[in-house]
This record gives sequence, structure tokens and C-alpha cells, in this order.
Amino acid sequence: MGGYRVIQWATGHVGKHALRAILQHPDLELVGVWVSSPDKAGRDAGELSGRAATGIRATNDAESLLATSADCVCYTAATDYRPAEAIEDMCRMLASGKNVVTSSFVPLIYPWQVVPAFAEQLEDACRRGQSSFYCSGIDPGFSPDFLPITLSSLCERIDSIRAQEIFNYATYDQPQTLFEVMGFGKPPGTPVPLLAPGALSMAWGASVRMVADALGVTLDGIEQRHEVEVAPENFEISCGTIPKGTVAALRFEIMGIVRGEPRIVVEHVTRLRDDLAPHWPKAVGPGTYRVTIEGMPSLRCDLQVGFHSTDHNIDGCVATAMRLVHAIPAVCQASPGVKSSLDLPLTPGRYALR
Repeated sequence: MGGYRVIQWATGHVGKHALRAILQHPDLELVGVWVSSPDKAGRDAGELSGRAATGIRATNDAESLLATSADCVCYTAATDYRPAEAIEDMCRMLASGKNVVTSSFVPLIYPWQVVPAFAEQLEDACRRGQSSFYCSGIDPGFSPDFLPITLSSLCERIDSIRAQEIFNYATYDQPQTLFEVMGFGKPPGTPVPLLAPGALSMAWGASVRMVADALGVTLDGIEQRHEVEVAPENFEISCGTIPKGTVAALRFEIMGIVRGEPRIVVEHVTRLRDDLAPHWPKAVGPGTYRVTIEGMPSLRCDLQVGFHSTDHNIDGCVATAMRLVHAIPAVCQASPGVKSSLDLPLTPGRYALR
């Protein structure tokens, strides 16, 4: 086994993939698994991740697990309705000397201007524990921030950057996220957390600000807007029914304003059926991340996720998990504090080529 002792915290849509990756990574050693479900408590980590038995059993006893000696916690617990509690969890881990990598609560990819109070809490915990904190994923964490920053190195002049996620979410088997957080299957205008005033700018504004800082650009501010399309008739998706006349497609933009114009834009186009909103941007395949840079030279990069897969949404969850797992050695070696992708060295998929 490798040198970094890791606890996997939660085994949901992202966590189960992170758990599997930790178990097969030569530089990492799994030393504990926390689960929220009583049905998972006591089950072997191998069973929870589709691998052979490991002898490490999952627990829902957070206190005993926090007392376990570990170098890092991979924290993937849900935070849609409990961001403050999740921050408290992670601060306890950091203050105890454990580094933390997470995909939970996405503003933390670049938190200082978006959620400064949380950033200060985490920074203080890092100081007390001499530990490091890193939040990432595929979106945010890679496609709307790290990828356009990397592409910008090819440009002499940049007039604008647009980073898009264009996905069909029909197979995304997370009913609470789709229905309660995003508002699919509800009448247009129904209040939901994602579309509350300022919520989009908080979540994806971190990506806009990271790109702006990397390019040395001062933003006038960040604006957001969204629009929806309704279902023309009842239809089924993997986790429920979308009734006629309810939200079945969502498009939103988070715009970094420079000299009065939207110059750094993150856009999501989310459909539950490919034929909906045909006038909106279209993907190359069911799951596409697209970065368009207007300038000299102008660039367009289409990143297709899961183009050989039976489910691109599962592949997106795997990609999110791997952004965390591959970063664990770099985060453990980093100086104490809250880190972003701009602070760490390149975190390649070490040992992924087998």
C-alpha cells in the first residue's frame, strides 16, 4: 500500500467512485469510510465500490472515524441543504491535522470573494491543524475555470471567454437535485434553491472570478440570468415523471462584466430530452463541455464526456471524483491553507494508464 492514509466521507454518486479509485491507487491507503445511511453501515468498502472485500467496514459513527489517524479526508457528502454544517465538518477535520479534498459546496473552488466567511473559517482551521483544503470537480473545478485558463495560454489577445456545459440530465439519478434544487418537473416560476436571487452567481461566480484573477482582469461585477422551457407532454426520466407544462429544460448564464460588457461567461444548457429548446446551444453528443475564446487566435474546445459510455452522467461523476483523488498527494504536500487549482502543481492521472 502507498503512503497517504485516506478516509472516504460519503459514498453517494461521487463518493462511491472516489472510494473505488482510492482503493486501487498505489500511493493511497484507505483507512476508513463514513456513510450516512444505516443500510450501508457495517458493509465492506469493497462491496460499496464494486471491488473485492477489503476488511474495512463503513461506519456512521463520525466521532470514532475522526479520531482515526489519516493524512486526508475525501469529503463528498451532499451540501444542498446543509452548507454551514458541511463547513463545520470539514473545519473539524482540518483542525485535527487532516487535509481535505472535496467536491461538496462548489463555491469553495475559489471562495474568498464569493463566500468569504466560509473561506475564513476554513483558513483558520488549516492554521490550527497545519493542513490544506482543496475543492474541485469537473464543473466547477475544471471545465469552466481550469480548462479556459489553460487554453488562454495560446492567445495573444482575448476578447471574451464562454465556458458551457450542454448536457442531457434525463439519466442523472438524483431526484432531489433535479426536482427540488433545480426545479425540473415544477411549474415555471416555482421558487427553488438554484434559482434563488444570487444563487447561480455564488455557485459558478467562483469559476468566473478564478478565470478573471488568472488573466489579471478586474471585474466590474457578476450578473446572472436564466430561462426555462416546459414539457410539451408528460414524459419519463430515470427518476420520475415530467408533467406537461412543467420545467423540462433550463438555461442559465453567470456573466463576469468587464468595462460594461459580459466578457467571462459560464453557461449551462440542461435538457431532459434532446428535442427540447432547439434554439438553445446544442451539444456534440449527450454530454459536452465547450470553451469558446474569441480573440487572436480564436479557439473552440469541445470536451465530450462518456462518448463510448452507456451513461454520460455517471462518467461526469467519475470525472469529478478523480479530480479529487488525483489531487490528494499534492494537497498533502502543500503548505497549510485553502488552495485552488491555481495554487497546486498539475495533478495528472497518475497510475490511470494501466
